Amino acid sequence: MSVLSNLEPRSVFSFFETICSIPHPSGQEGRLADYIVSFAQARGLEHYRDELNNVIVIKPASPGYEEQPAVIIQGHLDMVCEQEPGRNMDFDRQGLDLLVDDGWITARGTTLGGDDGIAVAYALALLDGDDIPHPRLEVVLTTSEEVGMEGAAAIDLSPLQGRRLLNIDSEEEGFVLASCAGGCRADCLLPVERTEAEGQLCALTLSGLTGGHSGTEIDKGRANAIHVLADVLAELERQLSFSLRSLQGGGKDNAIPRDATAEIVLSSSRMLPVFGAALERCRQSLTQRYGQSDPGLRLSLLPREEGTWQVLMPDSARRGLTLIRNLPDGVQDMSRDIPGLVETSLNLGVADTRADALHLRLSLRSSVLAEKEILKSRVAHITENLGGSVSWAGDYPPWEYRQDSPLREDVCRAWESLTGKRPEVVAIHAGLECGLLSAKLPGMDAVSIGPNMQDIHTTGERLEISSVGRVWALILKVLEEKK
Repeated sequence: MSVLSNLEPRSVFSFFETICSIPHPSGQEGRLADYIVSFAQARGLEHYRDELNNVIVIKPASPGYEEQPAVIIQGHLDMVCEQEPGRNMDFDRQGLDLLVDDGWITARGTTLGGDDGIAVAYALALLDGDDIPHPRLEVVLTTSEEVGMEGAAAIDLSPLQGRRLLNIDSEEEGFVLASCAGGCRADCLLPVERTEAEGQLCALTLSGLTGGHSGTEIDKGRANAIHVLADVLAELERQLSFSLRSLQGGGKDNAIPRDATAEIVLSSSRMLPVFGAALERCRQSLTQRYGQSDPGLRLSLLPREEGTWQVLMPDSARRGLTLIRNLPDGVQDMSRDIPGLVETSLNLGVADTRADALHLRLSLRSSVLAEKEILKSRVAHITENLGGSVSWAGDYPPWEYRQDSPLREDVCRAWESLTGKRPEVVAIHAGLECGLLSAKLPGMDAVSIGPNMQDIHTTGERLEISSVGRVWALILKVLEEKK
């Protein structure tokens, strides 16, 4: 039974519900691409699909709009898949269980995928509508956006004529995005050597941090669990003797890690009270430093069993902690052109101690290409001087602010005519596909918009029903106005 059938705009919500019924996690967008290709074939629309399941669908201009410049409507097919403990959802095979709650759409116990399923729904509703005045529409739907923008990096845009790009991948109405950071991922590998140590194995865990998105929330001053735990270990090493077996933390390079755990070996269980007292002093110091940004911070020591363990040799442990502690962390520079905008940042998102190496994964962002390259050089210099190596992946260019943007002015004027309020033009430190697509089509005039969404990428994700309607009206008005 349909959950969204009574919602307006009816066509948009009908397509959104269909999209939610088709599994489409990052890397598994094939079935949704199948649906869109079948949709295009049934309507006789020109369409293209590549081996990554990127899809382009083109609809000719409606009567009277043949001479108007084409407009590109763009979003991505994949969604972030998270679920509450005990939910046991198979995102590769099951659709979402939608709920309507007090003016919002959510999914029961999982992410909703409004980011970016709503863009796909808007696009299909535009392609399906027979009574919508519009210029030539070029719908571009990419894949694997959430895991590195791989689809946008590889897509062939040669079928397109348009140079006006309406990206629908923002989460707050009343704002028009006009610029975003570029970025890349770094994988640092530091070889380590091991030896045996006898004693009490313990798990030292830092948890309860606030975390957040490394683009939109990097400026909040929140603690990075991996960096902080490395500082704690270095401080404890000044006071006490122990061996480091492993250090693990974080889950994604673009998320500020909320927790990290180090396995350490004490010479005997008799050291536990002394170690616990030193740890309590560290906890008090951290609470003073991060009490405002991370009020849930917890530092705990869990004794495990006694035995003989493979641990890092002292020099390997020292180099590993030195690398973590000396890598740049957080905001590196603020924009000199746009007040309050983070220009350059670095986030250490994942630490993983393997048998023979410490692996670190980082996310670098900058809205200035030269500054991104300088930061990459710093990361490589620090890592290589400690005997490690760095590899780079997922490199995408910044979407630089365009002073003269007729499309931006059109969108602002349309929103003001609909709501009586001028939208705010903003730049963000997070990444959007506009930079990659603009690099492929020189002269591109692009903006990004979207309806109100909250808590994206979490099980609390929700999409505001009325906002979907308002942004739909905005899209229609922008397409209707002739140049």
